[in-house]
Amino acid sequence: MTRVLVVDDAAFMRMAIKNMLENNGMEVVGEAENGAVAVEKYAELKPDLVTLDITMPVMNGLDALKAIMKLDPNAKVVMVSAMGQEAMVKDAIMSGAKSFIIKPFKQDHVMKTLNKILQQ
Repeated sequence: MTRVLVVDDAAFMRMAIKNMLENNGMEVVGEAENGAVAVEKYAELKPDLVTLDITMPVMNGLDALKAIMKLDPNAKVVMVSAMGQEAMVKDAIMSGAKSFIIKPFKQDHVMKTLNKILQQ
């Protein structure tokens, strides 16, 4: 079973992503509300995949991505961003993110994207 860390500052968004993943046979092993907590939990839990919001307090998603990639250059991180953050998404891909999902998203698109990354 794929082990996932869900990172978003909005509790309702973490819940939505968690429900979607669990309904599709994945296990959410941890959640984080900001980038600093995400980096700690990544080191502790060593998940197979991370969904990472870009805009968050304390440490944003781009900084968290860079820290996670330093810990594990093979980390599979998917950025989750709102419309209008294309420049940040480009930075994220250049920094090691495997893909990105634009909010609001549809379940079939999210699952297709995640499953493709897991097969890489």
